[in-house]
Order: sequence, then structure tokens, then C-alpha cells
Amino acid sequence: MKARFYEEAIIQFYGNMKLGNSPISSMDFYASFFDSICRNLQDVKSLSSLSEKEKWKTLFPFRREILDKNHTVVVTDANVNIVYASQNMYLMNGYRPEEVVGKTPKIFQGKDTCPKTTQVISSAIKNRTPFEVMLVNYKKNGAPYQCKIKGAPIWDKDGKLVNFIAFEKEVA
Repeated sequence: MKARFYEEAIIQFYGNMKLGNSPISSMDFYASFFDSICRNLQDVKSLSSLSEKEKWKTLFPFRREILDKNHTVVVTDANVNIVYASQNMYLMNGYRPEEVVGKTPKIFQGKDTCPKTTQVISSAIKNRTPFEVMLVNYKKNGAPYQCKIKGAPIWDKDGKLVNFIAFEKEVA
């Protein structure tokens, strides 16, 4: 109801002016920002639930990693099949989380992905050790991008390897 009056006021105020486009209200920016925050908070909640379900020994600061650092989070099972990807993955590489679940992270690699760097990752996974690398990955549309990845094995409270986690971010 109030929006209709707002629109009428805008038309009346700007009606006689020669403008190419309507002005963007700050609400447009806020709505986009608010939607992003809601998706990120949902990821924090989902990852916390996953960690409880899998009885992770280590508690990760998901809120800080996703909200403050804007990292994309990818979780795989012990066989390196993706079981979870945060929703902000779409902004980084164009893939929706549901498109990558069940696949391996190799889906993001391509012709310019450095074999030596992928070997570092493979060795860390095989040896069950943390790693941090810079890697050329590929977006869904085929465009390459530099991706900083910080990964680690995840153990449950009984000492069994249950998952791997990666905090990823596109860098210039």
C-alpha cells in the first residue's frame, strides 16, 4: 500500500525531468545485501548441522569465514566427493551448490590448472594433512580465475577421517 504512494510521489517529482532511467532506491541495494546475508546465515546453520551430524572433532568458525571473509566453503566426504558447497559459490564461479554435490573438486579444473599444484593437493589429501594453495580454476562459463584454497582433513570425535573442508576465495 505505502509502496504505491511512494511510486506515485516519485512519478510526480521526476515526471517533468528528462531522465533516461528511473533512480535506483537504496532499498534495491539493501534488499540484495539482505538476501546475501540470509543465504550466508543459512550456510552457517547448515554447516554447523553437518558438523554435529558427522561429530566433527574440530569446530570451524563458519560465521567468520563466510560472513566476514566471504569464503566459499566446500566439504567433501573422505573419498573427496563434494557433499556440501556454500551458496556463495555461485558468485565465485557460476555453479550452484546442487550442481557440484556428488562430484569431485576436479570439476573446477581445466587446461591452465597447474599439475604441480594439484599434486600438492593430492598429496595433502593422501597424507591427510592441511594445505594452502593458489590455483587456476574455471567458472561454469569456462573463464579461468585464480582461487586461493585453504583445505584440511576433518576427523570425528573417535579419530576417524570423515570429511575434508576447503575455504576458497577468488583473488585478483
